[in-house]
Amino acid sequence: MDGKHILSSSGRDKIISEWAVPQGIHSKILAITTARFACIDGNLATAEELLTHEIDTSVNNHTCYAHRSFVMARKRDWDRALQDAIKSISIQPSLIGYISKGIALCGKGRVRNARAAFDVASMYTNQDSETIHFVLLIKVIALFNADQHEEANLLLKELTKGCPNADTRACHIVEAYLRLQLGIKDLDGARHEKAADHFSAVLNSSALSWSSPIHFIYEDFVVLFGWDLKSLWQKAHEKRCDALLRACKLQDAVKSYQYMMDSSDNNTKADYLEWSIDFKKECSALCIANGDAALNANKYDRAIDLYSAAIDLDSASDIVFANRSRAYLGKMLWEDALFDAQKVTELNPLSHVGYQLAHTALRGAQRYDEAINAFKIMLSNLDNAPEAQTRVCFPSEAEAAIQSAVWIELDHAPLRLLNTFTGLLCDRTAQINAFKASTKYKRLLSFTTEHSDLRTERIKNVVAMYFRCVLLSHRWEETEALLHDVQDKVVYTLNGHDGVTKLQSFCNTARKAGYGWAWMDTCCIDKKNNVELQKSINSMFLWYRHSALTIVYLCDVPPSSQPGALVRSVWNERGWTFQELVAPKVVIFCQKDWSLYLGDRSSNHKESPRIMKELEDATGIDARALISFCPGMSGAREKLRWASKRVTTEQEDVAYSLFGIFGITLPVSYGEKKQNALGRLLQEIVALSGDITVLDWIGQPSEFNSCLPACITSYTAPPCTFPSLSADQIQTTIFSLEKDPVVVDLASKLYNLLDNTSAARFVNRRLRLPCITFRVADVSLSHGPSGETRYKVKADGLHDLLITTKDPITQFPRIRPAQQTLLLVRPWNRSLLEVPESADLLDDTESEEDYFTPPSSPSDDSSTHSLAKQEVVVLESRALRLLVLLGQPFGAFLLARQRGTEYKRVASDCNIIVQVKDVATVRDLMDVRTIEIL
Repeated sequence: MDGKHILSSSGRDKIISEWAVPQGIHSKILAITTARFACIDGNLATAEELLTHEIDTSVNNHTCYAHRSFVMARKRDWDRALQDAIKSISIQPSLIGYISKGIALCGKGRVRNARAAFDVASMYTNQDSETIHFVLLIKVIALFNADQHEEANLLLKELTKGCPNADTRACHIVEAYLRLQLGIKDLDGARHEKAADHFSAVLNSSALSWSSPIHFIYEDFVVLFGWDLKSLWQKAHEKRCDALLRACKLQDAVKSYQYMMDSSDNNTKADYLEWSIDFKKECSALCIANGDAALNANKYDRAIDLYSAAIDLDSASDIVFANRSRAYLGKMLWEDALFDAQKVTELNPLSHVGYQLAHTALRGAQRYDEAINAFKIMLSNLDNAPEAQTRVCFPSEAEAAIQSAVWIELDHAPLRLLNTFTGLLCDRTAQINAFKASTKYKRLLSFTTEHSDLRTERIKNVVAMYFRCVLLSHRWEETEALLHDVQDKVVYTLNGHDGVTKLQSFCNTARKAGYGWAWMDTCCIDKKNNVELQKSINSMFLWYRHSALTIVYLCDVPPSSQPGALVRSVWNERGWTFQELVAPKVVIFCQKDWSLYLGDRSSNHKESPRIMKELEDATGIDARALISFCPGMSGAREKLRWASKRVTTEQEDVAYSLFGIFGITLPVSYGEKKQNALGRLLQEIVALSGDITVLDWIGQPSEFNSCLPACITSYTAPPCTFPSLSADQIQTTIFSLEKDPVVVDLASKLYNLLDNTSAARFVNRRLRLPCITFRVADVSLSHGPSGETRYKVKADGLHDLLITTKDPITQFPRIRPAQQTLLLVRPWNRSLLEVPESADLLDDTESEEDYFTPPSSPSDDSSTHSLAKQEVVVLESRALRLLVLLGQPFGAFLLARQRGTEYKRVASDCNIIVQVKDVATVRDLMDVRTIEIL
């Protein structure tokens, strides 16, 4: 066909022959000639020289002009390209001539004219669809190169859709190459994400892969436009990796790189080895830097992804694995963290870091034994990290700190405890061994890794939580589980009496509540061991005070009882249950079937108003005292009254059960009898506190000392109280007394005498009691109409008094007072002095230094004299006030002399109330002495 000539390999070299339009999916431009090979190799000068030679040989060869136009277009010499195209057409209009003209015009930016040239070119296709399709593809490329991207893309889409029988793969190849060029342009313009999208579109093309021979199939595109189809796939991958890297999409960049590696053969990898090295180096550095920033910001997921990306790029240093391990630790992914920690130790065996991370990971995975071993290995490697040695706590130090906390905690716990989980009774050693074998201990030990950990509250809290103990308060019944019943046995497997069932139910209740230790007095004390028994009785109040929970078991309160059942329970009447009620901070009451009393599900029944109201009614103790009871000597007489109606099985327990109430430690000696035990307790109260209110009782005297009661029930009646004078009445009396200087002088002497009197004390069971004494002058006996006994007593300085008793006073002397000295005495109570605190003696505006500064000059004598006179007036006022108070009715003791200066108290079943005749007769009050009472 005219106008269709190419350089053919037939005939002699470089001879023009007709261009046969191919029957396949591609056409050959410049055929298989030296000039074609030169164009493919990019040697455009050679191609130009060869074609020029052909033109010189045959000046009217329109094909050679068209071919040289293509070469000039490749060289971007658009003017010469257009000249050759026009020359070709002028010689002979042809398909190849108009194609070359369209390409040249596009290169010069004359797009409109170029479109016309391509339209004319289509007239020389002989209406062959494949040829038309190929021409239009060339037009697409030419328009694209002329920056007519939108028009080129639209035409390409229409070609792909509208020519089903044409070469659609060629369309995809063209589309891919054009997208590659767009991507490169966006990458150069720092539009990295947009560039990455273009490169991804290239790689997603169905017509493209690294192994596809498109550079052979579509060689004409190489000839016409210089396309490098051979490295299209490789270049698209490299550029996408670079674009993603510049866009800081590091993980996507790594994935793209890995896909590229996985899809390439060894020869292809060798082609981009240098680029690969540079990319991995730059990408790894960015991944690690960004991973470190994410780790420092606690963005663990991102840190893990970035470190993983760096590792995938073969940047697997011990530092990277260590940091990824830390990120896994932040996510509590213990096994992943452990794997990386082990990689650290493999890469750097001498570093302590890998073992430190392994210790933390194993600790989190609750593999505490392995964690401790890892920590020990870490310590052995600390020679290489001296800065860490100063912070690290060695296991021996941690063990010592924990052991110290354990002993402090157990100091307030019972000696023997029931393990509610194993059902075994454990002594101290077994308790500590159980703790050391527990996960809590191993966890605590593995977490105590720095010296700062030794000073935290965590050790104390963990130990306290582990040893939380539940104590039982109950009434002993006929059958109880004793020590020999449970020793070396599992409580839950025991068979037997009701006491065993009670014990099992108690342990089960404690265990279900989450407590690991329980204590029950019937089986947790070795009563045959006197040392243990002594310590248990003296410590029991503290045990209940420090218990995590005290369960009160009401064996006589049936299930679903109505309010008031607690008041009627015999539990309120027992001696030991007094301290078991007031000592604990948290108490739960359980009915006979171990259900909660009144169904009250609150965590502490001491916070239940209706239960506390019942306890008030049952015990006579104010609810506030029940909730916040303070052991000690304060309010001793009231505490004795609270205990006075309680009973015990062992008579000595009347006193022993009160040791903790008063904060007293005394020897325990069963068999000493009630009076001796109670006497020792009361003697200790007086000795330690000087409080003589415990001497205020009515009933029978004790064999221990006649000033003490034989039975605690003597305290059932409240102490004597008398109406107090108003401030005005006291001041009026003082005003009348101070008119008499003699009275004032004697009152001052009495005040000084009483102020210098020592407190009451016991010595060898003898009470040395300071008191104001009144000699009994006469006692007469008579009987009342109801058979009561009356004693009319006359004493010096006192109004006559009548003592009426239901029963005769057995200790009253049978002989007449003239033959045996009787005294009515007022036990001296120093509170009557009303002495202010020492700080009150100083003026609020004065400092202590100012107060003791001596006069600076004789001119201060007058002020000193004035101050001294003021002090005298104050002391005289106090003395007169004391005199007025002594003139009020008071509870007196009747004493009978035994031998020498020894006396015994004459007790009765009523209080002896007396009053001085006249306070102005001060001399009647001056007989102040300390009497020794047997």
